[in-house]
Amino acid sequence: MTTDHRTQPSTTPATPASLTTPARVTVIGAYGHTGRFVVAELRRRGLVPILSGRDPQRLAALGELYPDLETRPATVDDPVSLDRALVDAAAVINCAGPFASTAAPVIDAALRAGVPYLDVTAETEVVLDTIAAYGDRAREAGGLVVPAVAFYGGLGDLLATAAIGDWKTVDGDKDGHGDKDGRGRGHGHGHADRISIAYALSDWRPTDGTRVTGQVSSGRRSGGRILYADGRLQTRAGDAPRADWTFPDPIGTQPVVGEFTMADSATIPTHLSVPDIDTCMTVSAVEDLRSADTSGPVAVDDSGRSAQTFLVEVVATRDGETRRAVASGQDIYAVTAPLVVEATCRVLADPHRPSGVVTAGALADARGFLSALAPGHLTLDFTN
Repeated sequence: MTTDHRTQPSTTPATPASLTTPARVTVIGAYGHTGRFVVAELRRRGLVPILSGRDPQRLAALGELYPDLETRPATVDDPVSLDRALVDAAAVINCAGPFASTAAPVIDAALRAGVPYLDVTAETEVVLDTIAAYGDRAREAGGLVVPAVAFYGGLGDLLATAAIGDWKTVDGDKDGHGDKDGRGRGHGHGHADRISIAYALSDWRPTDGTRVTGQVSSGRRSGGRILYADGRLQTRAGDAPRADWTFPDPIGTQPVVGEFTMADSATIPTHLSVPDIDTCMTVSAVEDLRSADTSGPVAVDDSGRSAQTFLVEVVATRDGETRRAVASGQDIYAVTAPLVVEATCRVLADPHRPSGVVTAGALADARGFLSALAPGHLTLDFTN
């Protein structure tokens, strides 16, 4: 079927507060699989995307679908082109991977332009690099950098923050910024003894971009895997552990691969105090990821979503008490768009927005953020 991500501009003001005029938002990598969802969601929310990317032909083809939108070619090795892409923009959303190559140049351009930067990376190492390189720089410049506002990263971070709720930190960093490298205890928004994040996907047909970024990340850690334990990210060799996880109905008990660490294990410790983060993914999804079949997602509706369904369960424990937050929905790539656009709307509507590197869970009230996406994009369940 023909995929058409287009939507008509919404007459509903951007939430959580109306913007006085439609804000223009530059989307780097606008013609990519996730970028197209982001462009459509921005228009649905009443914002005006500026279409940008490194491939002039693909950009022009996208521009034909959106003749009312401006296209601005830009490459990460040409700072002048990035500066042009951000002229008159209120924010920039980076959807162009691998983010190991694109994040820093686009962040630099955003700081030069004085506009907030958001991205949808799932690359854990890139999140760590961003925190280390730009935490102080962005704060001193009064700029805001929000990495990994996506299914892998932002969603788990928001769920963990919502689950912990009013559990306050009892010790650790008190200066309001967390550790500069993002590997230690956060600044006291909440505290748990352990956070577990379990992913269940009905299937997983990765995009070409996912495969490339996965190869880049794997190469950076020499093929090893990473996990957050004892208050820091560590690298492990050998086979990942396997076990069973009992998900909420109707999924039930499923075999899972443990230590399936994603970007949320880098974002969560920047603002939540937790020594250990356990992660797992259903075995069937991991097998799909490693399959020789490289066909990507297949659209099943006019919005471009695939038939894939997902459920993410976050379990927080403290002093023997357990709290849960669960989100489910359709298509992990498609749901990234409302996540990052909701964050963008909140940033633009906040006259007192923070500066520095701030993750989705620390950006705003996590439960309110998630609830703004329900029931249209997410089905939620909280047990705290």
